[in-house]
Amino acid sequence: MALLLQTNPAPGGPGASPTWERADKDGLGTALSGSSLLWYTIAGGIVTEVYYPDVDTPQIRDLQLLVTDGSTFFHDGTRNYNSTCELIDPDALALRLTKTAIGQPYSLTQDVISEPGSSVLLVRTQIACDPAFLQKLHVYALVAPHLEGHGQGNSGYVAKTAKGVRLVAHRGDTWMAMGTDCGYRSTGCGFVGVNDGWQDIVANRRLQTWIFDSAENGNIALTGEIDLNGRSEFVLAVAFGQGDADTPNSALVALAEALSYPFDAPANQYSHLSTFLSQWKGSTATRFVPKPNATFDNARLFNQSRNVLLTHEDKTYSGALVASLSIPWGESQGDSDGGYHLVWPRDMSQSATALLATGEVDVPLRGLAYLAASQSPDGSFHQKFFIDGQPLPFDAQQLDEYSFPIMLAYRLSAAGALELFDPRPMVLAAAGALIADGPMTQQERWEENEGYSPSTLAANIAALVCAAHFTSQQPQDQPTAQFLLEYADFLESHLETWTVTTQGTLLAGIPRHYIRMLPTSVKGGNRNPTAPEDPDTAMFVIANRGGLTVPAKNVVDPGFLELVRYGIRAAGDPLIEDSLKVVDFSLKKDLPGGSCWRRYTNDGYGQQDDGGPFTGIGVGRPWPLLAGERAHYELAAGRDVSGFLKSMEAFAGTRGLLAEQLWDGPDQPSSPPLFFGKPIGSAMPLAWAHAEYIRLVRSVSDNKVFDRIDIVADRYLQPHAPSDLEIWNFDRQIQAIPRGKRLRIPLVNAFRLHWSPDGWNIVNDTVAAETAIGIYYADIPTDAATPGPLTFTFFWISAGHWEGTNFQVRLT
Repeated sequence: MALLLQTNPAPGGPGASPTWERADKDGLGTALSGSSLLWYTIAGGIVTEVYYPDVDTPQIRDLQLLVTDGSTFFHDGTRNYNSTCELIDPDALALRLTKTAIGQPYSLTQDVISEPGSSVLLVRTQIACDPAFLQKLHVYALVAPHLEGHGQGNSGYVAKTAKGVRLVAHRGDTWMAMGTDCGYRSTGCGFVGVNDGWQDIVANRRLQTWIFDSAENGNIALTGEIDLNGRSEFVLAVAFGQGDADTPNSALVALAEALSYPFDAPANQYSHLSTFLSQWKGSTATRFVPKPNATFDNARLFNQSRNVLLTHEDKTYSGALVASLSIPWGESQGDSDGGYHLVWPRDMSQSATALLATGEVDVPLRGLAYLAASQSPDGSFHQKFFIDGQPLPFDAQQLDEYSFPIMLAYRLSAAGALELFDPRPMVLAAAGALIADGPMTQQERWEENEGYSPSTLAANIAALVCAAHFTSQQPQDQPTAQFLLEYADFLESHLETWTVTTQGTLLAGIPRHYIRMLPTSVKGGNRNPTAPEDPDTAMFVIANRGGLTVPAKNVVDPGFLELVRYGIRAAGDPLIEDSLKVVDFSLKKDLPGGSCWRRYTNDGYGQQDDGGPFTGIGVGRPWPLLAGERAHYELAAGRDVSGFLKSMEAFAGTRGLLAEQLWDGPDQPSSPPLFFGKPIGSAMPLAWAHAEYIRLVRSVSDNKVFDRIDIVADRYLQPHAPSDLEIWNFDRQIQAIPRGKRLRIPLVNAFRLHWSPDGWNIVNDTVAAETAIGIYYADIPTDAATPGPLTFTFFWISAGHWEGTNFQVRLT
């Protein structure tokens, strides 16, 4: 058993307020083995957040080496080197940091992997310098545990074991242990910002003043001097374990086992690195190979994007794909980290669809099964949730989060990749939720406003048509299939009514164009069920600009392009072409890598103009994934997209990672500094952006948009009559409809509709029809002779009582 030393505890706890590391990662990775429950990231030349035992729980803030000669200089891992980060092998996310010291004659090469069979981070360091200079060097490993996702409440100890001295930390029943293959010369535990090893070494050029053997219940850092003893190479290991709050045995055993085998060895011997690489290379057997003209980097970014997406899958909750192994503006985030290491059904479906485009079938199918298991009882999906299915406290209905899993199910079915999995229960339940919670969405894809969004409507229409396809396979459900198609047709016939202004003033000469969204709530967020559906007069509240209120007609985004992607509107449509002119005028930014677009006019989600982090208010910056969306449209329109491909590859840079946003202002000396056309402090890599690039390459290779859904295009790109339906529900209490329309009332509870076509002179009772998706509905027909107004109320059959309120709809 390990002996945890506690005779000389560090004073001054709990230490400084904890933060996380920068979000623009240089690299990330994991072993493909399911027994290695560890993911790692690198930023600014050091190891940053390490996740264990799942992909949504960061366990350390950072791990770095501090180098000094003991008297004249001190080098911090992030500040005193010219660093590069590259892949050891193009088929695997094993990372190599090359760090050339500034002002001193040495360099470090660090290879970073996870041990292929256990939850241990391995860092092999090689020091290149003159032997005489090597004798002067003191090298310290410094780790900042943020166990169980929190910087506060950590306790660290120097531990004596049969294998030598280790440094350990725990919070709750999670333990971390750090050791080397050559031992420590000295060790220390301290509170960050008070008496941690970093401050001691900065001040004294060595660890000498704050050599405490424990630091309990705070924001801590652990420091150990590597016992080089003339060695120019050593392996540092950080292991994790769970299950016992009283002993670090699980982590120490994993640490000892990992250090018992060589990091690297000749080809005929076992080594961690060769096993790591072989696992990744074995995953490429069915990989789709892009056509030669589909990329301009010999498929480098395509292959790396595939690996990036695979790295974002959890191993305990198989199939769960998180949005990003990063915490936007982490350096300004406290214990509630606000990270993207969560599941968004929309983003996850984007990633799964992209992996399908690369030739993967197992991960997309696992993803679909995971989503089905994570579905709420009412058929909806949470906006975002931890991989165990638990939503965050603030959860909003985003209807496209319901739609994307339906479309994923259809794509897997069309690819013959469902195996024995039956998606119908999930699909039907999600379709029912789409109708029960629609037609407006509480938030659209940018997660901010309620109303009618072109991008959300595109996803919903396509998903309903896909759901009808699944439903029509059962003869007894044919009426439900027809009901779904009719609802999709209702949405499709209202696209221009809801989301096109005729009085836009953003670009002279083009008053008619798509807008970002038609709001359906008043300022303050309360839904108005009788709100006029008028894009020309509605006002839009932008929360990330401090509640800035502007006319909805002058808030645009390129989300309407999703209508073309799925086959609802034709490429080249004059309205879409005009809307693109407005979007380009308002949102397009020309960067060194190529053209890129901001999300929408007046967007405030992004870095401050002075380089400061987003703090709830900021300035929206260009998103590389929007260049991919635009390229998909241009391909559908039969135009050249080579420039967009080159741009996305340029945006990924030498790291091969696509950021959420890029800096479009003058270079800023902030910390970290910002450079024109380079990533800002938001998520990087963003899985959605890599998914967009993958699908673009596949689309170019196939010479057709990979995401196009033929059954959707066959329905809406052919001449078709407009829907004769108008929908009334308690969230959309439409006040008037044209004569000749059917008023349909779809609700989740069984009811009898008590109604009159003429203000109660004639009275009718209609028992609502039941569907296979948990929706009951009744229609009120009208024609040219119907006098109106339509008046109605409800008798709730299961509850056995009347609604108690009459509702009225005028006829025009």
